[in-house]
Amino acid sequence: MKPHKTIAALAAIALLAAGCGGRGGTNGEEEPGGAGQSVSGDFGDLKGVCGPGEAKSAPAQGVTAKEIEVGVFTDIGFTKKSELVDTAKVFTSWCNEAGGVNGRKLVVNIRDAKLFEARQRMIEACREDFAIVGGSAVFDGTAVKDRLTCLLPDFPGQTVQNEANGSDLQVYPLGAGHSYNRYHGYWSWLIKEAYPDSASAIGTIAGDSPGPKILAAQGKEALTAAGGKVVYSDLHPAQGVSDWTPYAQAIKSKGVKGLVFFGDFNSLSKLMLALTNIDYKLDWIDANANAYNPAFIKIAGKTLDTQNAFADLSGMHPLEEAGSNPATKQFLDLFAKYAPGKEATQPGLRAFSSWLLFAKAAKSCGDALTRKCVLEAAQKETSWTGGGLIAPIDLSKKDAPLKCFNVVKASSQGWKPADFKPNSGAYRCDAPEYKYTGSYGKPVTLADVGKSLSDLK
Repeated sequence: MKPHKTIAALAAIALLAAGCGGRGGTNGEEEPGGAGQSVSGDFGDLKGVCGPGEAKSAPAQGVTAKEIEVGVFTDIGFTKKSELVDTAKVFTSWCNEAGGVNGRKLVVNIRDAKLFEARQRMIEACREDFAIVGGSAVFDGTAVKDRLTCLLPDFPGQTVQNEANGSDLQVYPLGAGHSYNRYHGYWSWLIKEAYPDSASAIGTIAGDSPGPKILAAQGKEALTAAGGKVVYSDLHPAQGVSDWTPYAQAIKSKGVKGLVFFGDFNSLSKLMLALTNIDYKLDWIDANANAYNPAFIKIAGKTLDTQNAFADLSGMHPLEEAGSNPATKQFLDLFAKYAPGKEATQPGLRAFSSWLLFAKAAKSCGDALTRKCVLEAAQKETSWTGGGLIAPIDLSKKDAPLKCFNVVKASSQGWKPADFKPNSGAYRCDAPEYKYTGSYGKPVTLADVGKSLSDLK
């Protein structure tokens, strides 16, 4: 592969994964407020997540009487996407202004992996950070053994590789465990209720790189288990396609009625245009949550009024419906205050939930803030909602199916909730479960690096 094509291919992989050393003190300027601080430390229905206190000791690496050093992983040096860095700035600016965590100021160390340097940044984090919070890196799996060797807790905003997803010393407030198909409720709704005729003719397209290919293989297994028949599977060059017409014609020739697209939204918009140009309309297209952003709406334009494009938010309250959900509105308001001009996104919201979980758990530890305490406190949450940002998740179960889902539909006017028959507020919480039978890789454990939970202090 030529150098320029290699770079383009990696950019496409990063876009698909995004969804998600330097030491950068993005939030070290604000001092925690005193007893009379004007900013509330409440978020949604979580009371006093942040606030003043009288911490006096330095019980762990990265923790002093005045500060807590936290690492945030990102690939911003490669992708130029700042959403996780922006979210870290927003959360810690708000939290520090409210008084910090028991009076300790949160100090962020940005760990920019630049796509290929996850291990280097993790080694740096192992030397300085108390925990890793609200971040993501495309090749996160390459750094897990280093993290576990130094017993560093992880509260990710997003995981990408199978080695990272569900790894030890990790609390991931996203939902489904690594063994389960997180889209089973969504796909079952598509092929059994919304478009039952489509079940006999499903297609998949994925970028020709390891991550998307694994997703496509898992998708084929789960769709078949849900009662669907996959009649078309294809890969596209990860660096992009100059003409999507051959793919559109292949989809038409196979009579595909429902399509799951594992790729970046720029490529999907071009495929949808090619389908429209040959006058072929699918019953549905799973655009995946990477397309859930204003950019996809702008790029795809009027094509979205011809093709039915959906995305599963997996229990995250839609940003467009913030007016009906106080926690989502507060999230947007905090972004407007502390990161004016920056876009609040789905990955950012999920990272914010991870920050809330970390801060709540850390607060419960009081002055004796240790890694063991913060990890165990987070794992005791049996109905975590991020203050109302997401549907309830039981974090005491490390590997469990996702119970709640919610679906949005795209049009040229924007994203709106689909008619998926919610039965619990904005969500539908009767999702069937499906545990994979294929072998797709396993998360790294403490045992893999010669450690155990008894080593965690």
